[in-house]
Amino acid sequence: MALSDFDLVLFGGGGDLSMRKLIPALYARHRAGDLPPSAQIVCVGRHPWSDAEFVEELNRNAKPNIGEKVFQQEAWNAFCASVRYVSLDATNADSYDPLVDLLRNDAGLTRVFYLAVSPTLFASICHNLHRRGLATEHSRVVLEKPLGRDLASAKQINKEVSQVFKESQIFRIDHYLGKEAVQNLLALRFGNVLFEPLWRREWISDVQITIAEELGVGNRMGYYETSGALRDMLQNHLLQLLCITAMEPPLSVGADAVRDEKLKVLHSLKPFTPTTLSRNVVRGQYRAGHVEGKPVPAYRQEKGADPDSNTETFVAVRAEIDTWRWAGVPFYLRTGKRMADQLAEIVVRFKPIPHSIFAQSTNSFVPNCLVIRLQPDDGLQLNLMAKTPGDGMRLKPVELELDFAETFKTPRMDAYERLLLDVLRGHLTLFMRADELEAAWEWVEPILRYWEQEGNEPIPYTSGSWGPAAASALIGRDGLQWREEVLPE
Repeated sequence: MALSDFDLVLFGGGGDLSMRKLIPALYARHRAGDLPPSAQIVCVGRHPWSDAEFVEELNRNAKPNIGEKVFQQEAWNAFCASVRYVSLDATNADSYDPLVDLLRNDAGLTRVFYLAVSPTLFASICHNLHRRGLATEHSRVVLEKPLGRDLASAKQINKEVSQVFKESQIFRIDHYLGKEAVQNLLALRFGNVLFEPLWRREWISDVQITIAEELGVGNRMGYYETSGALRDMLQNHLLQLLCITAMEPPLSVGADAVRDEKLKVLHSLKPFTPTTLSRNVVRGQYRAGHVEGKPVPAYRQEKGADPDSNTETFVAVRAEIDTWRWAGVPFYLRTGKRMADQLAEIVVRFKPIPHSIFAQSTNSFVPNCLVIRLQPDDGLQLNLMAKTPGDGMRLKPVELELDFAETFKTPRMDAYERLLLDVLRGHLTLFMRADELEAAWEWVEPILRYWEQEGNEPIPYTSGSWGPAAASALIGRDGLQWREEVLPE
């Protein structure tokens, strides 16, 4: 589907997210021929750079984040020629004059305002765009996370932004929903007859959703110290993955059809009480250790860290969904930094066989499970039991694997590439609705309040491990184990 002409205004255009993800994604789509030749990209920041000086910044900070297979100097030069830079104070409407002058005065032109800035600036920017007549009926606004610190602040953001833009113009982005494997989860569930009869409590033992990072906080300490793993990862990425895994079949892939079903899942999550919180939530913080054979410091020893910080870098949660389909099936959500490996995956583990006819010839049975890998490589893996070659009837776990890169030879889009194209096309399916955002915060907020009231410190775990031992105990109380703990040697 060809894109119509547009002006895209990137607030925070000189920031880390823009240089690492957004500019490379826009360049990749330019290189692929998706962007109209007359499209205009305007990067906004506070530094008093000229267009030429900003292109130098792009060469220094954005260009290294473009893969060698995608980069082509001539295409990069043409892309940079379409980029403009504007310096302004986002909180001062009078300083928007250069932006007003630069944007084309075409009432039917698509305008996208991408707010890759602190959420404290969302309201000011939206109101200033309105005051200067830049927010038209053909405008769209993209909001980057974190979308609030709690339910009250999320509601306030929604209220302020909705005073300028209609809900159909607001794109609350979660880049995990743009990943190829997440799209394939929808295809797997609703494009095949094979799994749907099994996708329920009668056949599924548990579901594990893990987002693990080997990296520490890096240069994000200022943000992370006020956020932590729960706000940074669980409230958005993990809950969105849970919703897509657990939702009922939507009427279509239309935006509201899909988001209605995700909302039902969020409303069906069993609320926490002080008693269930103490048993079903694990909070951790990494200490010194080794990652990939190299020593790394503790979180409290990282540059800019509070030496007495109680910010969590790990969280594991046992969740339950009170619906006919999922009653009694535990969902385990886990995320952490400085972990043993970098991966993001959804593991749907099926129940054990009811009776073994191979009891005397097979040492142990590994339950069948479906693994949807999101990173580092997208793919699907189905674990089965099979007979080993040779005499006798001995069974061994085997894997049926689909590697998307190997199966589909065409270049794959990065998550931000796909989501940016959806914004430009006006497709809202992969973006959160206001009620979704608030429902997610409503479920998560009791965890935050519990931690604040109890004042408990996070459990230390060694960098390069899979987190605190309490996380293994959390799942172990149900007689289960995390996937890496049951993988055969």
